Amino acid sequence: MNNADKILSMLTDQKTAIRRNKILAGGVTRLKLFLVTTIAGSAFLILSLLYHLFVKPNTTVGFAWGTTYLIELLIFILLESIIFWSGIIRVYTTSVQLGIKWRVIGIACGFIPIVHIWALCQIIAIASREAAFENEKFQLDQVRAQSQVCHTRYPLLLVHGVFFRDFRFFNYWGRIPYALKQNGAVFYYGSQQSAASVASCGQELAERIRSIVQETGCEKVNIIAHSKGGLDSRYAISACGVSPYVASLTTINTPHRGCIFADYLLDKIPKKIQRSVARKYNTALKKFGDADPDFLSAVQDLTASACTLRNEKLPDHPDVFYQSVGSQMNCASSGRFPLNMAYPLVRHFDGANDGLVSLESAYWGAHFIRLSTPGGRGISHGDMIDLNRENVPGFDIREFYVNLTADLKNRGL
Repeated sequence: MNNADKILSMLTDQKTAIRRNKILAGGVTRLKLFLVTTIAGSAFLILSLLYHLFVKPNTTVGFAWGTTYLIELLIFILLESIIFWSGIIRVYTTSVQLGIKWRVIGIACGFIPIVHIWALCQIIAIASREAAFENEKFQLDQVRAQSQVCHTRYPLLLVHGVFFRDFRFFNYWGRIPYALKQNGAVFYYGSQQSAASVASCGQELAERIRSIVQETGCEKVNIIAHSKGGLDSRYAISACGVSPYVASLTTINTPHRGCIFADYLLDKIPKKIQRSVARKYNTALKKFGDADPDFLSAVQDLTASACTLRNEKLPDHPDVFYQSVGSQMNCASSGRFPLNMAYPLVRHFDGANDGLVSLESAYWGAHFIRLSTPGGRGISHGDMIDLNRENVPGFDIREFYVNLTADLKNRGL
């Protein structure tokens, strides 16, 4: 993609995001208007009915008034319906933060008196916060647009973790790539298999790095790798001869020392069940593009025992800058399934964790960033790649990656 294509793509993405947020904000305004006018209009119509029935009854014009009242009621219902559906359709089709949960709640509660008002207020509050937050981010990006804070000397290579691929229509990194691009970053994707041994994925990444350097002439790349992707990247650097082409490696919630609970599970789950699950996974992922998926090798390479042996054989390269990031959930409910189920188990074996990886295991390199939030929420393994596209209170994942990349730029990388 040449520079003109990149600029055109960036402008198109920006216009799409602006338009979506304007539609969302417009939907919120309509729903607020509906709520206010429905309450005020209903109160007026009820008081008018009570007045004519009990305060000033008039039998001579009763029929005429009743007909007029019915017409006014029908017009009122029609207008309110137009306002409501105009707003709710806009919000339902553009909001990210509502998720499936609040969309379902809104539909389920829509026919329950009083409760439907509560549900609507919740939907308005969530969508309103989202519209305001996205508008603030747009304004921030506009202010610093000229500074290109994420335009690093060497391009970024975003490396995914286990059990995912770099799909075209579902980005593993959520809204993060768009935020990086808005601030000048040039990046590529690792595109290794979703589940294979660290050695196999490391070799794939090494080939990917060589091809990027050869095709673009960029000399080196800055790797940002999540979860097992950090182990794959370390292998590529230390065992596959690509250290001259890597300026830095930033690992995000990577189990450098493995997961003790993974050793426990593999010891307790019968081998027959393990092989059955592996066959089904490998068969499914071949259809999604994996050339030679190996579920069991991927899982076994995440155990504490396997990581200990590998760490002894793969020392860090002195010419590469290594740093790491680790996040922490504060309670099981902080993460969605299956992280909410895994959190207590990982905590029992490994201590403070993100639902899969402990803070102790995530630490690696010259610089370590520990992330959490005040209160009960915390930051999960999935939050660190914006998996659910959720705005976590007290933590802006997109801004975190912008600052992380800006720091690489400031280091001259």
